[in-house]
Amino acid sequence: MKTTRNLFTIVALCAGLIGSAFGANGMSGTASVNITSDTAATAKNIAMSDARRQIIGDVLRQYTDNAQLNPVLKNASGSELTNLISASSIENEQTSDTTYSANISMTIDTNAARTWLDSNHVKHWLPGGEVAVSTFNTTITLKNGLSEWIELNRIARNEQINFITKNIHGNKIVIEIPSSKRGAFTIAVRESGWRYKNDNNDLQIWK
Repeated sequence: MKTTRNLFTIVALCAGLIGSAFGANGMSGTASVNITSDTAATAKNIAMSDARRQIIGDVLRQYTDNAQLNPVLKNASGSELTNLISASSIENEQTSDTTYSANISMTIDTNAARTWLDSNHVKHWLPGGEVAVSTFNTTITLKNGLSEWIELNRIARNEQINFITKNIHGNKIVIEIPSSKRGAFTIAVRESGWRYKNDNNDLQIWK
């Protein structure tokens, strides 16, 4: 049996993205899939499995230590990941004798995801519940100095994030942010054109 996969995640981030379909808590995503297999039914089963794994990965990477999440997600069974999904829907479904394509949307159960991450010893800061650490450090590299610093302060105010400036050295500033705000802060800076990298418990951002 030959299977051809074509899967593209079009939305798997969080609330606030224009034109996207997702849950209000930011735990939903949509994947566009195109699978060819021996039958359309087999292709659909593969498509659902691939979309589930892709969406879970893209959503949870916003709230976890990716170095710990990635191998756990790679080795997770289909039944494990199915238990993390609270709702799903399908749009633009098309089939032939051997192919299946659709936009598949899924919502992750936050409590189930938290339990799964904890049981696999993955550090996380999922919304609600008890966070893994109370604060985290963000190292900011400024290329345009004051203008970028003003922009970050505006982003923090818009997201109602209170941070503490811990260190300033040259064009690098280290600030401390509540872990409960990590997901919102990461998404907000990304949407404003900043790049970011998770570094264990800490975060690095730059333009």
